[in-house]
Amino acid sequence: MSRMPRLIVDNACYHIITRGNQKKSVFSAKEDYLYYLNIVKKAKKKHKILLYGYCLMPNHVHLLIDPESGQDIPKFMHWICRGYAAYFNAKYDKVGHLWQGRFISKPLLKDQYLIHCSNYIEENPVRAGLTQKMDAYLWSSYNERCFHSIKTTLDEINIYG
Repeated sequence: MSRMPRLIVDNACYHIITRGNQKKSVFSAKEDYLYYLNIVKKAKKKHKILLYGYCLMPNHVHLLIDPESGQDIPKFMHWICRGYAAYFNAKYDKVGHLWQGRFISKPLLKDQYLIHCSNYIEENPVRAGLTQKMDAYLWSSYNERCFHSIKTTLDEINIYG
């Protein structure tokens, strides 16, 4: 059975989710999280995508993105997932698929729900019991977005323009 085509909406943001194959961990060390974020930074520039939020969980990733064109999303995600899988497999002497199937992409309007989605993404570690306080989890955009730290990964959310 063929899979359904992705829903691509112009002038929309997207909540992207990708999970480790068989729900296995895709991050084992601090360096892994840092490497993934570095790939995301490079991919943002290469594919003209703004990043409004993220959370790197041990076995899956959430990204909140705003693409210049919806057609850029598969290229963006392919570049990230392929690059990280090559790194991970080489570092841990693994072979085969790191990621479970296609990434999920959910279009969002650029309105107040965008802020709610960012909050939902950043609350993942608390809901999963990895931490009790959102600001204690190092691998989400919460501290960068909410405490106005130096923006190294995120872009400013502008729901009005």
